[in-house]
Amino acid sequence: MIFDQTVSRIALAGSLLFCAVPAMAQEIAADPAQAKVEADATTALAAPDRAPAPASDDTVVVTGSRIQRPNMTSAAPITSVTAQDIRAQAPTNIEDVLNRLPQIAPDAQQNYQDSDGRQRIKLRSLGFERTLTLIDGKRIGTQNGADVGIIPPSLLERVDVLTGGASSVYGSDAVAGVVNFILKKDFEGLQIDGNYNFYNHDNKDTIVSSLARANSFGSPRGFSNDGGRADITVTAGKKLFDGKLRLSGFVNYRHTDAVDYDARSTSACQADPDWQGRPALLLALDLFAQRLRLAALGREQRCRLRQRSERYAHLRALRRGAGNAANPYDGYSYQRGSERWNAGGFVSADLTSDIEVYGSGIWFRDKSENVYPARIYSYTVYGDQPYRVNCNNPYLSGSQATAICGGAAGTNTKAPIELRYRFNDLADIPDTYINSGVRATGGFRGKVDDIWTWDVGGVYARNQQVVNYGNLPDYNRVNQSLDVVNVNGVATCASGVAGCVPFNAFTANTPGQPLASWLFTAPGGTTKGVGTLWDGLISVTGDLGKYGVTSPLATQGVAIALGAEYRHDNYTSTADTFYRDLNGGNDLDISQSVWESNIEVQAPLIEDRPFAHLLQANGGYRVSKYSSNPKTFNTWKIEGIYAPVSDLTFRGSYNKAQRAPTVIEIGQARNISYGLQGGSQNDFCAPTVTTNPTTGAISYGTPVASRDVCRATGLSDALYGSPTLLCNQGDGNQCTVQSGDTPRIRRPPTP
Repeated sequence: MIFDQTVSRIALAGSLLFCAVPAMAQEIAADPAQAKVEADATTALAAPDRAPAPASDDTVVVTGSRIQRPNMTSAAPITSVTAQDIRAQAPTNIEDVLNRLPQIAPDAQQNYQDSDGRQRIKLRSLGFERTLTLIDGKRIGTQNGADVGIIPPSLLERVDVLTGGASSVYGSDAVAGVVNFILKKDFEGLQIDGNYNFYNHDNKDTIVSSLARANSFGSPRGFSNDGGRADITVTAGKKLFDGKLRLSGFVNYRHTDAVDYDARSTSACQADPDWQGRPALLLALDLFAQRLRLAALGREQRCRLRQRSERYAHLRALRRGAGNAANPYDGYSYQRGSERWNAGGFVSADLTSDIEVYGSGIWFRDKSENVYPARIYSYTVYGDQPYRVNCNNPYLSGSQATAICGGAAGTNTKAPIELRYRFNDLADIPDTYINSGVRATGGFRGKVDDIWTWDVGGVYARNQQVVNYGNLPDYNRVNQSLDVVNVNGVATCASGVAGCVPFNAFTANTPGQPLASWLFTAPGGTTKGVGTLWDGLISVTGDLGKYGVTSPLATQGVAIALGAEYRHDNYTSTADTFYRDLNGGNDLDISQSVWESNIEVQAPLIEDRPFAHLLQANGGYRVSKYSSNPKTFNTWKIEGIYAPVSDLTFRGSYNKAQRAPTVIEIGQARNISYGLQGGSQNDFCAPTVTTNPTTGAISYGTPVASRDVCRATGLSDALYGSPTLLCNQGDGNQCTVQSGDTPRIRRPPTP
């Protein structure tokens, strides 16, 4: 349940704001509960809901076509979320506006863990790389770095969603479709919009709540009020020189409170059978302090505590009776805490009666956090050398010393162990994500003899993401804290290093302080990624009916749109030495340029005839040349519309699209992204590896990717399936990554 409180004040600053009925729009349903409206042409081309303006303000923003014809009927399925729908929802972010549309899967990255905080849209769950996002018909920014969170909901006039594919109109990025955000422009006056909402949740026991409490895991009961979200926007505008100069701007602030997993009874735990078939307690959050797995590596006797596979090496411990009780996710978020500032401005001016200059700028900055439990990681995070403990450590019980050290128990011999431990009394460690950027547009548009309209404009967008990873326990200090001797009845670090704190890793609930001040001193590192877009467009539309190019059975003439576009995308990624030591990889600087041209034709064949209110054929063609591809390719569409009467329309279309990779995908294909070069993954063109558990013999199998796929990356056939493509080969000191690029060497960090 969500309670919403909305406050809106309108101050008269020289003039009042009036709502005008759109001159060219079919009336949209007034039911506030209606979250979407299936739009035909008139809905999709609705004029902005604003006061009457000079002729130069009559710009119609079209989605799915470059042809600007007010009474055009669209052959593509367009859904519009209107300003009325948006106001009824009182949203604080864009994903709230779109989340009710079944064809959209908003990438609401402020609302879950392990994300980067940017809001991106996926049509039909085909990925944001295949969904083109526009603001007023122009790209929001780079395809990978697009962040719709820069758009304040209070400034939305409507949102058009085209799911029919629009590659022939907008390019290969629009394979899944287009989402076009239409903003309120030419605003006059002063308006303050405020919104606050929160969650009121009734926590009820689940079938595992009693089991959770019996094992010292919390499971809340009763009502809780949390997750507050606040949003305030100040908008101001003014028209000068008899409306020939129009200025407007806004400032927006948003704040969201975090909601952790442990705030809900539904995420207390889940029943999961252990390896003996007994019920096990597998919790979503790790509230139990002991997370320990000991193993005397290379010895016959081992401590065979059960280990479950878990991301980031979260720790688990076997508890008798309850099975495996572990929950490393208590600080994870249903809703992440975040803070965002947006500001922007719009300007347009009439140079002559037929020429207008326009421009806009939006700036944003947001900050959010991912949190992780304060814990000792597996030694594999740092390299391939296990931790070591002295076999006469006073914290070791007799059975533990025997299990780890065998016959050396009680001596000062050092034995290797695998250690994973969580401190229950320490606050979670945050990774901080800071996203910032700017988007600027500008250009000229106008008309010629009421026949031709033209627009010459461009977009510059820059998005930057800085990630500051929280401190990790220092590998050497963990080893020093495990090397403990008894000095006059006091456990003491054998190294004698000043400040060293002994670590009792062999019992549960060891206090995290003052250990944390000693252990958690290794910076997790910082990474920075910057994406930039330069986009220039030329568009010309014309009504050839003025020249007599009209079907004898139609009243409207043939309409045509011609366009050309140049885009340059660039992505750079850098990291400091702390991050590189832990994760490897290289800095990136990848660019891609695109040259495109397109043509659209709309031909009404029959109009206002018996049994043929409208029969129309549409077509489009686009040719594209990417700098990453030596060849050009094309996309095209054919559409047909038949309306026997005005209230019934049959529509059909056939689209052919070819998608080109984004700059980041180019880097991934060449194995120079962090995913392959910085980690332990093998090249997908390398052979699969199988190790005989008895003899240790290694055998090679067929690569994951086909020969054709690997050949397309630039890999020679001679290297397909070659062991030289394997990472961590031989002694684990290096690997060669070759497919799609020149050979590269990665050396894993040493502790």
